[in-house]
Amino acid sequence: MNLIEETRDLLGPVGVWLPLGMLKPSPEEELKALRRLEELGYRTVWAGEGPAARELFAHSGVALASTERVVIGTGIANIWSRPGYTAQAGGRALAHAFPGRFVLGVGIGHAFQATKSGADYRPLGQTREYLEAMAAAEAEFPSPVPFPRVLAAVGPKMLELARELTDGAHPFAQPFEHTPYAREIVGPDKLLIPEHPVLLGGREEARANIAKTIELLKQYGIPHYIKGWKRLGYTDADIDGVSDRLVDGLTAWGDEEKIARRIKELVDAGADTVLVNPVGDSLDVIVDQLERLAPALAEVTR
Repeated sequence: MNLIEETRDLLGPVGVWLPLGMLKPSPEEELKALRRLEELGYRTVWAGEGPAARELFAHSGVALASTERVVIGTGIANIWSRPGYTAQAGGRALAHAFPGRFVLGVGIGHAFQATKSGADYRPLGQTREYLEAMAAAEAEFPSPVPFPRVLAAVGPKMLELARELTDGAHPFAQPFEHTPYAREIVGPDKLLIPEHPVLLGGREEARANIAKTIELLKQYGIPHYIKGWKRLGYTDADIDGVSDRLVDGLTAWGDEEKIARRIKELVDAGADTVLVNPVGDSLDVIVDQLERLAPALAEVTR
């Protein structure tokens, strides 16, 4: 069994994506949530760096040391936060200390982050250079324990880069239709690990959350998520009016069984692991939803 096949088995068909960078919980609250999710049977938990002062490799190390089985993934380790050789070295250290429990997701982030770093924003070229620097570091100092690397990818060229230079893709904020689209591009032998919002509630609550997300994307000048929606056939009318089609594409909403069926459809459409991201304004609310969802999601299989 190769590394990708081993990772599929370790992660399982359903994991969790937590917006820790946005919620900014205390270290104690964060570790309490991780332990609770592990007890509930979730096999992998991912989080990103976000706007908070959150160094992702340090946080991942603490999370791994404070849990027993859960696989920690970075979704994502931002390219602007550290050089490629440093990211590779950090991944190597965590994989060596916690074999089979770390997945490194990296990504270019957004133009405003490049500006803060005093750099131009050339997503494809800069991402390729970064991944090549990681590969060079691995060639010079091979990891004692191999670990999977995936790339944040939405558009076709970035998905092709994920296929070429990493073990797979980690799409974010994309509708249901993106999963079969991405699978066709990355091919059958790479990991596909999409994030997908879930909501134990109705369509109108989901619509309000999406409207808030669209407002933030426009505020921060983040166009590529919406470009991805349009690439899949969503129109300005869908987006400006937050149509039922857009709501149903972007959020699995309803009761536990309905949500589990939708996540199963994503797995059947090509996802290896769907990272559910519950809608909520606090970590406690999010973890409470995950506790309610756990029995139904445990029935999702490939």
